[in-house]
Amino acid sequence: MIVSLREITDDNRDAALALRVEAEQERFVGSVRDALADAAKFPHAQPWYRAVYADEELVGFVMLSWNVEPQPPDVIGPWFLWKLLVDRGYQGRGYGAEALRQVAHLVRAEGASELLTSYVPLDGGPAGFYQRLGFVPTGDLDGNGEVIVRLAL
Repeated sequence: MIVSLREITDDNRDAALALRVEAEQERFVGSVRDALADAAKFPHAQPWYRAVYADEELVGFVMLSWNVEPQPPDVIGPWFLWKLLVDRGYQGRGYGAEALRQVAHLVRAEGASELLTSYVPLDGGPAGFYQRLGFVPTGDLDGNGEVIVRLAL
């Protein structure tokens, strides 16, 4: 399978909005609809988002703040992974990890030295996923009490 990041257009918007995680994961990651609403609400966070495809199948969504001036606690950056979601029917196949590798490659090419993200520090959350990919805690929390982690690029 070839994983690619593609713009969200009128042709794939409904499919992107239909992406869902498992019910027990909803406390860790919101919906694509919520992410797009946040993107519209916080344009100063320079939202950049893409649909994640495995070959021609839409399997996930990724959004980040793209080279933004940090304004803690609301806007973290300059490069902040705001959302990574893989649909419940496609999890465990490496699509999220590959999408994240591609995001890291893109932001590195733009001159970034690190990629930041955050997670809810509860059992069953994504801490292990990010750790396996090389993210380490910064020692800081975001405005919602989430642990901020960084990936050196």
